[in-house]
Amino acid sequence: MAVLLCGYYGEHNIGDDALLEVLLGQLPHGCMPLVTANDAAALAQRGIATVPRRSLPHVLKALRGCSALVLGGGSLLQDTTSFPSLLYYAALITAARLEGKPVLLWAQGLGPLRRRRSRALVRAVLPMVSAASWRDRGSAQLAQRWGCPGSVAPDPVWAFPSRPWHGRGGPIVVCWRAVPQLSGEQWLPYLQALGELAERHGREVIWLPLHRDQDRGLLERLSREGLMPADLAGRSREVLAERPEEVVAMAADAGLVVAMRLHGLILAAIAGAPCAALSYDPKVAAAADQLGCDCHGLAVPPPPPAELAARWAAALDRPAPAAVLEQLRQQAAEHRSVLARLEG
Repeated sequence: MAVLLCGYYGEHNIGDDALLEVLLGQLPHGCMPLVTANDAAALAQRGIATVPRRSLPHVLKALRGCSALVLGGGSLLQDTTSFPSLLYYAALITAARLEGKPVLLWAQGLGPLRRRRSRALVRAVLPMVSAASWRDRGSAQLAQRWGCPGSVAPDPVWAFPSRPWHGRGGPIVVCWRAVPQLSGEQWLPYLQALGELAERHGREVIWLPLHRDQDRGLLERLSREGLMPADLAGRSREVLAERPEEVVAMAADAGLVVAMRLHGLILAAIAGAPCAALSYDPKVAAAADQLGCDCHGLAVPPPPPAELAARWAAALDRPAPAAVLEQLRQQAAEHRSVLARLEG
């Protein structure tokens, strides 16, 4: 059975690559995936067949040759990216149902939907969906009101393959990104706290971009703007990763991971690494709450750098309880149930 997997794949975002890895691993035996991707070469190297994600005519043509459509992971039914993006996914759902093919929403978030026309469009297409799983309760409740009930489970990346942590005394890894809440000197309290922590405990600081286009070069940019404390600059270097497995391996060697990216936090946690979060989005704060790690929301003023450094120091070399991670892993595996519609 050929199945079209539609998502934000092949965009050099390691978090979305991790979602795809988990989805491929949960597909029933006998399914032949065809994946929408921007950079097809990156997936072709792993033997994954692709169709150009940004060409709706090509994707619709590919859909005609498949037996089912799966919208996989993340929040695809939203208009924050753009209204045309929402139209794209609505068109695919409608086309699949007109051809009598099942549409599965796997590990989806619903919204934000800021426009009235966006809400009207989603309310029209959700009843066409054959089965759904949601990654948060708010999305599930809204979807049920709009005619698309489904199960709820944590982000599926919690089910990504783990490895033993052996990072006691290891470097501090930061998965930071440019965000609207931080510009110019607003970065200073966080950089000062990071510098104080690294200096006091004698740690190297590794800057790990999760999105090649959005995160890469942040260290250089902050240095160029004169925001980096001298000692922190001397301890810092950027390291690039191409695959989620590389992020897990680096986290397994880290004494602490401080993440802004949702999947940076999750991939670090499943490696057993001690974690702290800086939340630019409620989904990051929710994952930190599930994990039970320190989290500061960027929507409110930061504490003094010394206080923030002390909070991070309390997590240094202290990994999350294994029982918590195992529970999240088991719960996240429940997204597999929605794919049972593909069996047979």
